[in-house]
Amino acid sequence: MPELATKLKMYRFDQMAVQVKDKVLPADADVDRYVGLEHIDPESLKIRRWGEPSDVESGKLLFRSGDIIFGKRRAYQRKLAVTDFDGICSAHAMVLRPKTDVVLREFLPFFMQTDEFMERAVKISVGGLSPTINWKDLAREEFALPPIEEQRRMVRALLAFQSFDDSCADLSSAIENSIAAIREHVFGIQADSVPLAGLCSDGKGIQIGPFGAQLHKSDYTAHGIPVVMPTELVDDRICDETIARVTESKADSLKQHRLQAGDIVLPRRGDFDRRALVGQRERGWLCGTGCLRIRLDDPVLAPFVTQSLASRSVLRWLDSRSVGTVMPNLNLQIVGAIPVRIPPKGLADESSRVLAELRDQWRQLRSRVQLASDKKRMIIGGFA
Repeated sequence: MPELATKLKMYRFDQMAVQVKDKVLPADADVDRYVGLEHIDPESLKIRRWGEPSDVESGKLLFRSGDIIFGKRRAYQRKLAVTDFDGICSAHAMVLRPKTDVVLREFLPFFMQTDEFMERAVKISVGGLSPTINWKDLAREEFALPPIEEQRRMVRALLAFQSFDDSCADLSSAIENSIAAIREHVFGIQADSVPLAGLCSDGKGIQIGPFGAQLHKSDYTAHGIPVVMPTELVDDRICDETIARVTESKADSLKQHRLQAGDIVLPRRGDFDRRALVGQRERGWLCGTGCLRIRLDDPVLAPFVTQSLASRSVLRWLDSRSVGTVMPNLNLQIVGAIPVRIPPKGLADESSRVLAELRDQWRQLRSRVQLASDKKRMIIGGFA
């Protein structure tokens, strides 16, 4: 956009927005909603979840409808939302109000979603474990903005895509809730649940992936046998877009960790709401460090056990029994004791079929949301 480029003007961020620093104790706040960073979905400007002020104790930030909440801690998580109600939010966020003589109220949040802004926010963050943005540092960062009239034109298109995005996200959330309800009703912990070890030769089929001493960073290559890490466990499948690999000879030296169709892979630490059922495509791949492998005596049961491991009651069970303070961990004893439920075959088959259909609908919706997000980036990327 050559013409637009000549009209761009540089502004410091404190010329574009003001930081609202109204602190309040939750008990004294005359509002009924609390927004933590955990309630904000990355890449979405809409707040769909919240807690209550009684859920928290220490001082929080007061915000008004129309304010922007931006997660200043771990900015790489891209937590950014526009409020449509009054409330209080985490002190790990910034509350921002646009300066409308420079930037439209509706335009600023879209601008803050751009890669340019987010990358700058990450770059100026300070600290090791929890990098945080200081307002003074962000305030003096300079960004190029188009004229107000051009912003208004762009906002019309951006809001149309945002409306589509929000509708898809709401439907996606409804499908996710249906999946969770079916999983819990059919496969969740009940009186007839059995310890997982009993389905794996008394636990012999449960194995932790190779330790660091067996698999070093220097062993990884650009080509070869894929090594499944916890980050590759996505949507009950193994995602191989950025998967690490080792040579065939290295994989052979770790042959006890090679996967078979029907195996189930779980993370051994961190986020336990991940898992994958190994298919024919992944046969011969390696269970990596940070994961553990479950091999059932009867592979036919693997899809049902996978659903049971994804149920809310099993996830709560794992959270309450994991060990470690900094990062929760699972060991063979804990995994072997997981109560899993195998319902009657007819019910299990029909429930699995319905869950698979819902999952396919969910994936299609996510693809549409991604397409809308890409379109928004194209619009705003013409100058950012």
